Amino acid sequence: MKFDTSIDKANVRKVILEEADQFEKGFEFAKEIKINDKFESITISGMGGSALPGNIVRIFLGDLFERGQKKNKLAVYHNRFYALPKEAYDKSLNIICSFSGNTEETLESFQEAIDNNLPCVGISAGGKLEEMCKENNIQHVKFSGFDKNFQPRMATGYFFAAIFQILMNGKLIDDCTEEVLKMSVKLKKETLEMEERGKELAEKIKGKTPIIYSSTKFKSLAMIWKIKINENAKTPCFWNFFPELNHNEMVGFTNPQADFSFIMLRDPNDHPQNKKRFDVMAELMMKKGMNTEIIEMEEGSVFYKIFATLYLGDWTSYYLALAYGQDPNPVDMVEEFKTLVK
Repeated sequence: MKFDTSIDKANVRKVILEEADQFEKGFEFAKEIKINDKFESITISGMGGSALPGNIVRIFLGDLFERGQKKNKLAVYHNRFYALPKEAYDKSLNIICSFSGNTEETLESFQEAIDNNLPCVGISAGGKLEEMCKENNIQHVKFSGFDKNFQPRMATGYFFAAIFQILMNGKLIDDCTEEVLKMSVKLKKETLEMEERGKELAEKIKGKTPIIYSSTKFKSLAMIWKIKINENAKTPCFWNFFPELNHNEMVGFTNPQADFSFIMLRDPNDHPQNKKRFDVMAELMMKKGMNTEIIEMEEGSVFYKIFATLYLGDWTSYYLALAYGQDPNPVDMVEEFKTLVK
């Protein structure tokens, strides 16, 4: 299949090629943030692409705890609404994330945090969030040097590294900078190979409704793949995780109403019985004439395993967009919706 890259007006391909560089820059953006209080949790408020790093941070903090790098497990709560969850009030560091700095749900939650004198750090490329931080003497991580067309969903590495730098500055976690940067170097070396794999996957799922499955531990990755396919390729996509899906969703394919294609992200270190479920599920779906593809997640550090998987998802969604003749960058329906909901 030939892919017409001329429709990629904002050069999203270049953004993906440079994703491995985001971590070092993200650390740098947050290096001056000072956290002195003792916290038992963090509450990450954000929507859309600005919220995605929170899901990944939770996986990494769990892994650090399992490896003994954190004596007391730091809980992670997510807020994707206009109001803070009750956990945000209980010894929690509120991290307010909005790439544009103008996300209305996030700003309203931030105002609630300010009104209740909750400990906060803001992260944005400017906007109203930066203004609110300055007005209320709240520390702010400023993302800078971005093209005006840069989309928040492509900033996961910046957000992730900035959040980790904040936690490391406050000694809430051990310093893992070296481990993350080693991962980024390896990721960069495998960029072009990942791109080719993404092209192949895009060809396989073109014209079908993709469904992304993963293990329980890495369910956030399946969700992020789904989001990238929605926003980049402008097409429906759905996600779930093993073993839960075998107790409900699976039954829906007794009488499927669309041409589905399954991409299953399997962790080689998952529970043996759960790994078996991937094979059995694939066999059942293939008997019904539906395409299935089991992607074995990369071996290595948890950092590499996760970001290599996400990288492949970015390439797949990018080339699926081109296969459909869609510019992968803009999200016109979101922008139209914003004007209508005001």
